[in-house]
Amino acid sequence: MKQIGIWLDKQETNGVVLNNGKESFFNIVSELDFYNPKGGARSKTKWGPQDVVQDSKYLEREKHQLKKYFEEIAEQVSDADELAIFGPAETPDKFLDALKTRHSRLADKVKKTETTDSMTQNQFKALVKKSFGADDR
Repeated sequence: MKQIGIWLDKQETNGVVLNNGKESFFNIVSELDFYNPKGGARSKTKWGPQDVVQDSKYLEREKHQLKKYFEEIAEQVSDADELAIFGPAETPDKFLDALKTRHSRLADKVKKTETTDSMTQNQFKALVKKSFGADDR
């Protein structure tokens, strides 16, 4: 039985594959651009117009890049029998939603989603084993 645990945020995905007592790790780096738009600028005249920051343009670009990133992850874990998803903030939930809309058979294999902070590779491996009920020998 192939069990895969992934920890993902918007920068990268780390995964551990448990397959018949063997462990392997993988890493996927996202290509998301991190935008830090500056605030609007004031005109030189008193009470003049302000330049408006177009957040929608940045958010739309991020949405498309996130969709591509989630597709890469789904392709990497497509042969899993069971899947556990971990990560900070709302990223695991966003990924699960993407799976439900585009890869429903893979979404059915998700056994657990949990919000976690970053951790070492050994801590992550132990968390994945615990999630699937595998003992650490």
